[in-house]
Amino acid sequence: MRPGSGAKPTQGDVSLVNYIGYLATTGAVFDQGMRSPLPVNGVIAGFSQGLQMLAKNGVARFCIPAAMAYGSQASGPIPANSDLVFQVELLDFKTTAQVESMTRPQAAEAPAQKDAVPQP
Repeated sequence: MRPGSGAKPTQGDVSLVNYIGYLATTGAVFDQGMRSPLPVNGVIAGFSQGLQMLAKNGVARFCIPAAMAYGSQASGPIPANSDLVFQVELLDFKTTAQVESMTRPQAAEAPAQKDAVPQP
């Protein structure tokens, strides 16, 4: 829908996306998120493959057959054997190591703040 530019995420990366997911048969929206961090290898297979083909700032529509989604299992509002469609905008992505280094300083500061004497 809109090509991105630059590198593309890999399985070990964490993506930051805007997305809307809906059922292919009815068009009913079952999920959506804005600025959602999603691990590329922590989503359904079809979504993971689509993310790895999308460059930063790109927008695409992923048409995912049931076999690459939830298959014969129902999942919340998604019936078994459902083909899914997602509109996805890849805002950014980071490696797992980058994400961990970004959260490590915050985690180290939290205990120090808890023990600090409140200031008026």
